[in-house]
Amino acid sequence: MSFHLSDPVGAIIGSALDGIALRQRVIADNIANVDTPHYRASSVEFESSLRSAISTGSADAAVAPTLVATDTPVGANDNNVDLRKETLAAVQSQFQYQMLTRATSDRFDLIKTAAAS
Repeated sequence: MSFHLSDPVGAIIGSALDGIALRQRVIADNIANVDTPHYRASSVEFESSLRSAISTGSADAAVAPTLVATDTPVGANDNNVDLRKETLAAVQSQFQYQMLTRATSDRFDLIKTAAAS
């Protein structure tokens, strides 16, 4: 899902939402494969790309999430999914997503208030 508001702050919020949504899908895949032999867990990194876009002032620049192999040790079935780590990451990403959707809602409320004035 690509979601971007028409202003630079909205574009950054939209890029962050896209990155978090991808992270949630990857975490769900990791958890679903906790018992799959030879499965290698992945994680999503987009924060450095997002910081770069913010610091250069190019909010319209593409913030590219990347999949990164995790460095979790491999278990007995040659699988490296750590269920505790993935569960914690899922909770953390849910809180981040809630924070970003709240920021989006607040921005729409601000726009509505400004338009009504």
